[in-house]
Amino acid sequence: MQPHDADPSQPASHRPTPDADGTIRLQKLLAQSGVASRRKCEELMLEGSVEVDGEVVTRLGTKVDPHTAVVRVRGKRLPPISPHVYLVLNKPRGVVSTMSDPEGRPHLGELVAGRPERLFHVGRLDTDTSGLLILTNDGDFAQRLAHPSYEVDKTYVAEVEGQVRPSTLKELLAGVTLDDGPVTVSQVRIVSGSHGRTTHDRTIVELVIHEGRNRIVRRLLAHVGHPVTQLTRTQIGPVSLGKLPVGEMRELSLDELGELMDSAQL
Repeated sequence: MQPHDADPSQPASHRPTPDADGTIRLQKLLAQSGVASRRKCEELMLEGSVEVDGEVVTRLGTKVDPHTAVVRVRGKRLPPISPHVYLVLNKPRGVVSTMSDPEGRPHLGELVAGRPERLFHVGRLDTDTSGLLILTNDGDFAQRLAHPSYEVDKTYVAEVEGQVRPSTLKELLAGVTLDDGPVTVSQVRIVSGSHGRTTHDRTIVELVIHEGRNRIVRRLLAHVGHPVTQLTRTQIGPVSLGKLPVGEMRELSLDELGELMDSAQL
């Protein structure tokens, strides 16, 4: 059984209701967070599968502060109750990664105009790059997640000029040094290629890095002789675009947020 069997995609904004003293019984917190039924949550506690602040809790009725307790079910983090929001956006190509733009270009602020919160983006995407952006009003979360020292993997799919050869993949995996320092590529593969039917050969490659420097993927691929013609970010850590339409948003699930909080050591 997975820790969040009841609803693994439950939005992170779902907030269990604490008692008047600000605490809540642990099995109630688990059940209201979508981990499982109340009875199953009690069974998980009794079998020693639930930890609070690093300690296994088996006593039913144990009360915790749902805003500050670090709760894990079979090792998987359950995010705390929080007033913050955490959103996934599929940014369209041509939209500037800012909340406003003095030059009148399309920007992120227009896409979230209906939201009541003051949102900002975690990292950014080039104007010509589409794909996954995380938006939040949690400043600590955003700052940590964007920092390269926490090494959160980011997956990109790029269409590039030319036929990418296995030797180029090896070159990328061995590490490439650009003018602003080395870049580590943790995974790279050829998705598809075409040649002979168009003016220029094309290859679609997928690569995983944890860097967030300006235009890093474009510069990296140009450096090895394959300029990018189209680029999309498809995943950040456990968060994937999936079938989210371009220009649309959804909330992070509890599972996604819990894993990202662990990655950012929050």
